[in-house]
Amino acid sequence: MQTLMTATTDYTELDGYFAAADAKCVLLVCGGSIRKLRLNTYFETLEQRCGIRVVRFSDFNPNPDFSSAVKGLATYRANGCDMLAAVGGGSAIDVAKCIKLCINARDPEQALHQPPVPNTVPFLAIPTTAGSGSEATHFAVVYENGVKQSAEDDSLLPDAVLFDPDALKTLPPYQKKSTMLDAVCHAVESYWSLHSDADSMKDAAAALRLIAANKDDYLAGTDTGCRNMLKAAHFAGKAINVTKTTAGHAMCYQLTMHYGISHGHAAALCVKALLPFMTAHPDLCIDTRGAAHLHQVYTEIAEAMGCTTAAELPTFFAAFVDSLLPGIETPAAAAELDMLTCSVNADRLGNHPVQLTADTIRQLYAQILEKEQMP
Repeated sequence: MQTLMTATTDYTELDGYFAAADAKCVLLVCGGSIRKLRLNTYFETLEQRCGIRVVRFSDFNPNPDFSSAVKGLATYRANGCDMLAAVGGGSAIDVAKCIKLCINARDPEQALHQPPVPNTVPFLAIPTTAGSGSEATHFAVVYENGVKQSAEDDSLLPDAVLFDPDALKTLPPYQKKSTMLDAVCHAVESYWSLHSDADSMKDAAAALRLIAANKDDYLAGTDTGCRNMLKAAHFAGKAINVTKTTAGHAMCYQLTMHYGISHGHAAALCVKALLPFMTAHPDLCIDTRGAAHLHQVYTEIAEAMGCTTAAELPTFFAAFVDSLLPGIETPAAAAELDMLTCSVNADRLGNHPVQLTADTIRQLYAQILEKEQMP
């Protein structure tokens, strides 16, 4: 059972957690942005106050390569660490997960391609963005030789999470908006996934309601808005932990790599393009629960986001995304459309409830890039 904590002014809840874990040396996986946070002082003084050494590891990129986890394992072992902590967005948390994956691996450099060997190393996650929900999932996304890979095991789920609203207040506006859109897409995609169930849909609905109710306060940097947006991202993460993501995420990765926009921004543009096609083609539903079930899902998503009907959802969702971030107004050459179409992750596409052919995906990319209308 995951322990969930909300930060107090002096982080006394962390003192209690570290004491209970009997930690002697913590590998802190974090980016340079931690220096802007009040939390930084806590970790800087942890050894003086509690006798717990902190070794920092920051040798990773925003789209981390698995080799960073191998380097992190070397740092973990060289310093005699007995616990992992990650402070950051999805990248920091995913790197920490992959370090954990490597700890008992027969060949750490090949850990992504071997059966996981679980361990009980304590693992604390402190998300500093409200978007990825990585702290709520048992899988990690990293790159290996330029190819996106996923690691998955129950032991990769952090055993404890600290929600610190203060950590969101220093985020640049673009990052605030794009990470929030990532949480929105997680909730929407998990809701319509072929693998959704009553619990995942309940969590997805809770995420969407929290986002709709707290968007403005979150963007304004209020304590309440930031606290509730962290909860929203966590609910969305719990939902995709059950269902995984669908076509929106399957299509978004090369948009991020090729056009330099954030992950959440790219995912939102993909879901925005998908919704009109999906609602217009109930005949292409491949969910065994039927087209009526899928229509009910659209209705519940609409209700949770504050939209009147399922029929209005595509326009409502598009307006929601457009009010936050712009589209990509770069017409794509045929070769680029071919490259994007071939890049789509087949596993995530397999979770999608509406049949999508390669030709349809290509047209959706053209719409995203050139604002064309689907025929």
